[in-house]
Amino acid sequence: MHVAYPMSWWLAVLLAAGVCGLALYQYRRPLAPLTRAQKTTLITLRIVVLGALTLFLFRPIVWLPPSSGRDVVVPILVDTSRSMRLPAGDGGMGETRLTRAASIVRTQLLPALASEYKTDVYSVGDRLAPADAGHLAADAHQTDLAGALAAVRERYRGERIAGIVLVSDGADTGQQAASAASASGPPVFAVGVGSTDGVRDREVAGLTAGDPRLDQSSVDLHVSATSRGFGRAPFMIRVLANGRVLDTRRVVAPADGAPVEETFTVFPDPAAATVYTADIPVDDSEPVAENNARSVLVNPAGRKRRVLVIEGAPGFEHSFVTRAFSRDSSLDVDSVVRKGKNADGQDTFFVAAGAGRAQALMNGFPARREDLFAYDALVVANVEGEFFTRAQLAMAADFVSERGGGLLVLGGRSFSAHGLMGTPLEEVLPVELNDRLGGVVPAVNGRDTAPGNKLVVTPEGENHPVMRVGASRDDSLRLWAALPAMAASAALGGPRPGASVLAVTEGPGGAVHPVVAVQRYGRGRSMIFAGEASWRWKMLLASTDRTHEFFWRQAARWLARPSPDPVSVTVPDASEPGDSIAIDVDARDAAFAPAADAAVDATLTMPDGATRTVTLRRAAAAGHFVTDLRVDRPGLYRVHAGARRGNAPLGEADRAFYVGGADREFADPRLNEGFLRRAARASGGRYVRPAEAGRIPTWLRTTVPQRAAPVPSDAWHTPWSFAAIVLLLSGEWILRRRWGLR
Repeated sequence: MHVAYPMSWWLAVLLAAGVCGLALYQYRRPLAPLTRAQKTTLITLRIVVLGALTLFLFRPIVWLPPSSGRDVVVPILVDTSRSMRLPAGDGGMGETRLTRAASIVRTQLLPALASEYKTDVYSVGDRLAPADAGHLAADAHQTDLAGALAAVRERYRGERIAGIVLVSDGADTGQQAASAASASGPPVFAVGVGSTDGVRDREVAGLTAGDPRLDQSSVDLHVSATSRGFGRAPFMIRVLANGRVLDTRRVVAPADGAPVEETFTVFPDPAAATVYTADIPVDDSEPVAENNARSVLVNPAGRKRRVLVIEGAPGFEHSFVTRAFSRDSSLDVDSVVRKGKNADGQDTFFVAAGAGRAQALMNGFPARREDLFAYDALVVANVEGEFFTRAQLAMAADFVSERGGGLLVLGGRSFSAHGLMGTPLEEVLPVELNDRLGGVVPAVNGRDTAPGNKLVVTPEGENHPVMRVGASRDDSLRLWAALPAMAASAALGGPRPGASVLAVTEGPGGAVHPVVAVQRYGRGRSMIFAGEASWRWKMLLASTDRTHEFFWRQAARWLARPSPDPVSVTVPDASEPGDSIAIDVDARDAAFAPAADAAVDATLTMPDGATRTVTLRRAAAAGHFVTDLRVDRPGLYRVHAGARRGNAPLGEADRAFYVGGADREFADPRLNEGFLRRAARASGGRYVRPAEAGRIPTWLRTTVPQRAAPVPSDAWHTPWSFAAIVLLLSGEWILRRRWGLR
């Protein structure tokens, strides 16, 4: 026996003498005559009780033998997701992955482990659940392997676990995959079931929709497909809009398993959401049909986007640009042109604006944030920096970063030495306002430039929506190459980190400078056009050429379209039936300040047309309201949200999202050894194939010590210690009563 608080020998002697002295003192003169034997018995009982209580003050500890191996737990996790229905081998025939996994558990693991450990079998799918190894079904919606490992560690917290056995194909479709490698705990022994080569399969691996272009009449759909096990045999890719076939193409993969990239140009409905689907006809030899199709939702543009153009003086350039904006039916353009000075030396302006907005522009620039933030994009055309006050420039910077608007700056005066350099607006622009080349030349990526202010599109600009003036990438490059040279170009510096240079030109001396550059800044976007006299593109080409018009309209739409409304709704880009999704509503006032005191109402329209009220809760950030809901059915959902402050409405928003556009469970149905290896390696375990699963019991004996060290236990903190004290005191009390003592 040991004590938690050791005592010196002299203290032990002193305490023993004190206990004995106290017991002798209590029975020195008993009230009733006692024989020597009776007196000795009572004194002994009292010494034992006082000695035990004194010893308990120093926390006596006893070392118990280690628990038996049967007290050590080995949880066995079996993947029961739908991907486990696939064949376990390379071909499309034979036993399924789940059948092989269940056989491994029943014949190799349980018989070898049950005699030494406590084995608990669990199924892993949407969640972790106790299971019977003889009755498993591959019907789980998804595979949350990382979440299951975390749940097992939590369930057996404080218990002895020799290791966790995971039998799966590694297709983790949960949300915690990244945490599997960093999780600590007992070692994971992973058994990979399936083939790394996979089965014969054709899959639509990706489908994305680009930004609308060409007056929002067309959108590029980028389709990525793979074909494994079919060699270079051709196959068909179809594109459907709301179930109606639009286009079909015959494609040939460059090699077996190599990706095929195709771009389809579609024309979405401008008034309603359109679901586009890319699919590959299912071959009779394919065991997986769920990954042969993928869908994406293209939302309509909604309301017209408002653009404010501030022009430093009348001129051809700005007149042509404003005219191009005005011909876009999706834009609502207001313009302010500085004409000159009046008799008092004050600037005068020509204002062309919609009803109710002209008064705020009479002084050349909106005076209030509410007036400026009513627009979606701001164009500063050939205006020197001294024209604006410091407060106006700061408000324009906030227009981009806080309101989420778009900013376009063009014209020589704007980029002159006394232009916007050193103002709050300088940081918003995507390039340095100096003549230091910086990273402009690398942005050209070795492409030859043409002298004489000829515009050359960079590799970054080839696929950017601003530069897409043709029906295809090659068509756009041909049109850009045919354009006449500009009159001049401002010598600007290199791009800022994160900015993109879309076009360059070669100036005097062979220096290459950016002409078109863009970047994201805060919640918004910014763009510069450093060229002069782009109107030549319109006047020196055939009247049927629309490159000039398309470029400027594309630029305005790219800047203005993402600009949010005061009330906006954010929903997931992709979700599947059974997912729990988050809906975020952002409520702001006319100045786009967060409306912390707003009241928000929201409704959800289901795919069948039924409507239900959505209860939102306030988030930590002011003006944000969130909710989580489970979507069980595939199809198109619509969210409508309205915000008000008291009785004053702040705005409304509508947002659609599509559930079931892809089936994550069957994306790339090959055995995912990478996840299983990471989970095993990070925990100190091992990854094996089914043939080596029988070695796991041996590794458990080797890596986990079976003869553990003795376990310390407090001797006083037991029912037996309490019972002994009670019995001793009770015995003394009974004897005292029988012998005439109180």
